[in-house]
Amino acid sequence: MERIVLKFGGTSLGNIDKILSVAKIIQQKHKDGVEILVVVSAMSGVTNDLIQKSKKISSDFEKAELDALLSSGEQASSALLAAALVKLGIKSRSWLSWQIPILTEGNFGSSRILHIETKKIDHFIKSGGIPIIPGFQGISKDFRLTTLERGGSDTSAVAVAKFFQADYCEIFTDVDGVYTTDPNINTKAKKIDKISYDEMLEMSSLGAKVMQPNSIQTAMMYDIPIHVRSTFSNNQGTQIVSEEKIDYSKIVTGVTYSKTDSKITLLAVKDRPGVAAGIFKPISESNINVDMVVQNISSNNKQTDITFTIKREDLSKAIQLIENNKKNINYEKLTFDDKVSKVSIVGAGMISSPGVTFRMFNALAEQEINIKVISTSEIKISVLIDEGHVQKAVKALHKEFNLD
Repeated sequence: MERIVLKFGGTSLGNIDKILSVAKIIQQKHKDGVEILVVVSAMSGVTNDLIQKSKKISSDFEKAELDALLSSGEQASSALLAAALVKLGIKSRSWLSWQIPILTEGNFGSSRILHIETKKIDHFIKSGGIPIIPGFQGISKDFRLTTLERGGSDTSAVAVAKFFQADYCEIFTDVDGVYTTDPNINTKAKKIDKISYDEMLEMSSLGAKVMQPNSIQTAMMYDIPIHVRSTFSNNQGTQIVSEEKIDYSKIVTGVTYSKTDSKITLLAVKDRPGVAAGIFKPISESNINVDMVVQNISSNNKQTDITFTIKREDLSKAIQLIENNKKNINYEKLTFDDKVSKVSIVGAGMISSPGVTFRMFNALAEQEINIKVISTSEIKISVLIDEGHVQKAVKALHKEFNLD
């Protein structure tokens, strides 16, 4: 018998009427005779509300207690949805992370799923039941509630699909699928029918908010097909599948952007072995993620300028770490810019298509958009530009690569 995982996001469960509508979607799937596991997010706005409540208690709220607090949102929506299914005459119950259990490791607020015990839930499914599982959380070896990164319910859903050997995973959200770019800044964006794991991983890592990157990585590793679709329409949505199932008729699949970036430049750094490691070691130890990196060597080969990008929220901390470490780095000046954004093109068709870099840079030049930093991989090109030019850049690139 076919087995599927259905994941419903916060907007799909935003109020009681929406929860009752989701129960009817599940009921229809149940009538089709498939085995179903459901993973849920917290109701829309609940997690943010809990965070605000924690801040009223303390600006340094104890992390283990914060995880216990934040995980309550998904637990509430699990119980409400299970009760809605029971009302429809369907055997269902909520299974909290410690009851299954879902075992995790790592820090509070950013834990990783190690293992999901399947025996009890498998027995429940075989008896005709539909388990409702809270996403975004697990239980540590010390029997403490833990949470994954924000957006971690997607990761939970794919992990459930992996451990319960589901045939595929459906992600229900408030959009019809994955688009070629953000429809909010370009009305000519189109829904993508099929996209590869690699492309979706790049797009989600580069700013597309449809799915959390860790969930795509897990799906790719275990070849779990994902179907992203809307809770509020019957449209087919977007299938995220392995590369061999994709027809690469277009060079570029999508254009993404992020507005959470900042740029740091160290000028006239003494050029010697280990200098880059000396800069980035304390940053890494503070769990600050470095993205784009550019190094320029002077004509005398004695000094270098190093530019890199980090999330805007980490800027002050990173500057302090560098300044505290100045005697070991030996640079003349530090500059920064927190009014920058990253714009990227993504597409597996780029691998076999010459001239893509020129076309991207030329399209931006025609809009008089200056490029500050460049980063590339086989299937993406990212540029750092002034924040005020994002919409103009996205529209220009979308048109240049025939995505309108």
